[in-house]
Amino acid sequence: MAGHSKWANIKHRKGAQDAKRGKIFTKVIKEITVAARIGGGDPDCNPRLRTALDKAKQCNMPKDNIDRAIKKGTGDLDGVNYEEGLFEGYGPGGVALIVEFLTDNRTRTVADVRHIFSKFGGNLGVSGSVSFLFERKGLISFNTENDFDQIFEAALEAGAEDVKDEGDTYEVVTDPTDFMEIRDAISAAGLQFETAEVAMIASTQTQLEGKPAETMLKLMDALEDNDDVQNVFANFDISEEELSKIMG
Repeated sequence: MAGHSKWANIKHRKGAQDAKRGKIFTKVIKEITVAARIGGGDPDCNPRLRTALDKAKQCNMPKDNIDRAIKKGTGDLDGVNYEEGLFEGYGPGGVALIVEFLTDNRTRTVADVRHIFSKFGGNLGVSGSVSFLFERKGLISFNTENDFDQIFEAALEAGAEDVKDEGDTYEVVTDPTDFMEIRDAISAAGLQFETAEVAMIASTQTQLEGKPAETMLKLMDALEDNDDVQNVFANFDISEEELSKIMG
């Protein structure tokens, strides 16, 4: 779990979420539009849309933006037709990465992502080159001000696979098919999560230090800064000591 959790914590410490709010809005609007196009505009009948609306709420997106994105997805307003997919590749130190994208121009996105990988010592791989190292899981995270025992009890009662103390966060892991049901059960128990998503979780970790660690963080930043990239998952781990050195 370290790669996913570690990157989320690094971004929080850097204040990157606030600095890049405009880009975050762009990505969430795309996800809402695609979710509404595929499954309809009613979140009660569309789990993917409900998850996207959670993200919109987390980044304080105005209701007008949300409503327009849903209407573009359902065809009530003119909108762009996005193609979705993923890239697989390797970063510094042999770190495995999966990059999920939504784009209106696949050729542009391929060229941009390939350039980013190359610039920071990585390379794109063929389909299936690293995906076997990852498993899709529901992931619900809480800050550590919450009571771990209360989260543990509510999550396991709802059918979660595992509950982990990751140091900076508590994480509930679910089967992706049970994700929405467990998320709703946890909310009904009065627990407030920070994030809830279906993510690609790595089965093994690659420990980084020194220059490869620093370059890996730059690669993650550059990928997430691309408007067509929705999510980046990687199997790196960086110790707190090393992280302190990099971030000064």
